[in-house]
Amino acid sequence: MDGMTMSASATSTMSDMAMATSTTSAMDMSSTSTTTMMGMDSMSMTFFTSTTTPLYSTSWTPSSVGVYAGTCIFLIVFAAIFRALLAVRINFFEVLAVLERRRSGGLIYPYATDVKSVVRPWRANEAVMLASMDVTLAGTGYLLMIAVMTMNVGYFISILAGVFLGSMVFGRFMSHSAAH
Repeated sequence: MDGMTMSASATSTMSDMAMATSTTSAMDMSSTSTTTMMGMDSMSMTFFTSTTTPLYSTSWTPSSVGVYAGTCIFLIVFAAIFRALLAVRINFFEVLAVLERRRSGGLIYPYATDVKSVVRPWRANEAVMLASMDVTLAGTGYLLMIAVMTMNVGYFISILAGVFLGSMVFGRFMSHSAAH
């Protein structure tokens, strides 16, 4: 019986220690989780209106309503430029053909193909230009996304206005593409 009592006593002591450890861990986790949640509350993901929201860096923080309006105008133009770049990228080979025709006086037309199913031969200079255009488009798109992620209503509406303006002006150049 002594062995059984000792075994039961050891088991209860072990379970008490495990319980204390789990309670302490639970308390530690809840205090950590509360602290983490407090930090998350200060970063609320809702749209807001403010004329002093930084854009891209703390040094680009509008200090007046006029500077804020200028920032919004910049975002409108930047989004419209994005749509123009997208139109150029979609029509890349046609743009190259026009440039080559101008350069040669209209004598040759090397870039365009009459049949859409013909695969163009790979050319290093074209591949570099396409890759550069894609990097420019990605960078511009990401910068516009960062502006939207500020959750500032004015910045968001400015970008939408720029997309509208760019689509209105350059949309006709994207009509034969599924990318728009």
